Amino acid sequence: MPAAGDYHEAVWEGVPEGLNPAEEGLRRAFLLAHVSVGTRVLDVGCGEGRFAAALARAEAEVVGIDVAAEPLRRARLRHPRLDLRQVQAEGAWPLQDASFDAVWAGEVIEHVADTAGWLSELRRVLRSGGELLLSTPDHGRLRMLRWALAPRAFDAHFNPRADHLRFYTRRTLTELLEDFGFHDVDVRSAGGPPGARRQLLASARRSRF
Repeated sequence: MPAAGDYHEAVWEGVPEGLNPAEEGLRRAFLLAHVSVGTRVLDVGCGEGRFAAALARAEAEVVGIDVAAEPLRRARLRHPRLDLRQVQAEGAWPLQDASFDAVWAGEVIEHVADTAGWLSELRRVLRSGGELLLSTPDHGRLRMLRWALAPRAFDAHFNPRADHLRFYTRRTLTELLEDFGFHDVDVRSAGGPPGARRQLLASARRSRF
């Protein structure tokens, strides 16, 4: 059985270099609307560094982390001034408690096996009252119905060999974030036609102690 690190490297080997992220413009606009000059942001699952670079251009203070070496290699070639770090797929990240004003996780949560441990780390590194921002594919009922009526599309989307491990709706994502001590949770559907939105965009605040 391959180690977690080998698995993530293998996934990235299958991703063409320079591939445009899904709904990039939509997600970038959402992210930048929630940060300002000097905001200290952790980009979790930063990949090739596109969103971290956008944050840096907006004059936020950015640290990008990823569990795989290959996307970080690509990111460093394109954005040599970014602070990019590799972390283990499991366990605590080598980052101080309450050290970020915001955490951004774009299209990451659906790939995470240990969701509880991962969310606990996000919460740990956020300062009291800090903001969690994330995006993930939307699995609302109408989209599910469309897939159900197209068996080949359904099988392709839920291929057991694919790297998506979790599937979220607005309700399940909202409940999950609230269960892990976040408040002011706002999850909305975006992208695509009404009734068949493709993305969930979520913001939430870490509870103050």
